[in-house]
Amino acid sequence: MAVFSRAFGARRRESDPALPPGQYLTEDFPVLSAGPTPRIDPGEWRFAIRTESGAVTSWSWDEFMALPIEDVHTDIHCVTRWSKLGTRWRGVSLDTLYGHVDSDAAFAMAHSYGGYTTNVPLEDLLGGKAWVAFEFEGEPLDPEHGGPARLLVPHLYFWKSAKWVNGLTLMDSDEPGFWEQNGYNMHGDPWTEERYW
Repeated sequence: MAVFSRAFGARRRESDPALPPGQYLTEDFPVLSAGPTPRIDPGEWRFAIRTESGAVTSWSWDEFMALPIEDVHTDIHCVTRWSKLGTRWRGVSLDTLYGHVDSDAAFAMAHSYGGYTTNVPLEDLLGGKAWVAFEFEGEPLDPEHGGPARLLVPHLYFWKSAKWVNGLTLMDSDEPGFWEQNGYNMHGDPWTEERYW
């Protein structure tokens, strides 16, 4: 069962070059989830990367927090047409995590506590484009927004920024995740309105 909240007070600013086509500006941070909100204790959280050969590299919360942390200032865009500008996050770059694995894969499947999945090409996760974020606007990430940690891929529609993320499976070929199997675009670029198939 999906749980959604509406973006009350959203307004259209068609002349704003920061808004992709078809998007509305909101000051809120709407909660949209495909199912109930898992509650994960950071002491039990792990993040793992499984390569195409089956090798697994993983981090506990304490190990993850010992990695280089970056501040991220970015806009976010949801496929449901809301956009939130100038958001502030803290997290660990996927470049840092990927530097610990040996892989020639071109794609990744993100996995979350609760069973959610979404596919992302590696070129959209690396090169300073994606993070595993644990803080939003100076506060620990609320469970409703994916805490204790979520994927942050801000240049793609926000369904690609998997909440409650716990790992990536690296793949040689692209495969659809949860929403992609249900009609969403395999890539999800908001600037070209890659919303659905």
